[in-house]
Amino acid sequence: MRASLVLTIIGPDRPGIVEQLASTVAAHGGNWEQSRMAHLAGQFAGILRVTVPQDNLTALHRALDGLAGAGLRVVSEASVTPERGASRAYQLSLVGDDREGIVRDLSRALAARSVNVEELDTHCESAPMSGEQLFHAEALVHVPAALEISELRKALEALADDLMVDLKLIAI
Repeated sequence: MRASLVLTIIGPDRPGIVEQLASTVAAHGGNWEQSRMAHLAGQFAGILRVTVPQDNLTALHRALDGLAGAGLRVVSEASVTPERGASRAYQLSLVGDDREGIVRDLSRALAARSVNVEELDTHCESAPMSGEQLFHAEALVHVPAALEISELRKALEALADDLMVDLKLIAI
């Protein structure tokens, strides 16, 4: 029997962090299945899903806790794959002048309609001509089957007008 875990990792960025994590997981018979990792403001931050033999679970937890000595904080949670109701997948893209509250306003509009944000990637960059900061967001969202897509599009178009951003919603 294998246990499935989701790990979150954060610590000062340096070479060798991924290797250290991978070696720790592999030393306990674990399998690295899925991850997202990034350098953010001098920190290494990541989320990782692993499976490990149930018999090795306690030893893996201890080994992960031991990484604190190397400056890594690791939080481990048992995971299960929840059953998702009927939904449709969409790619949402947003680009506009950066300002406070864009993610809050977008996520509020989605949550109000029970749209699940499954993945979200954001970044800022200088606009080519003006040098102003542009905010970019890409999200994978799951829209409940019961929600009319026209209703969601209408709400997102109104939000895009309020925020003065370009927003696209594409079925995938």
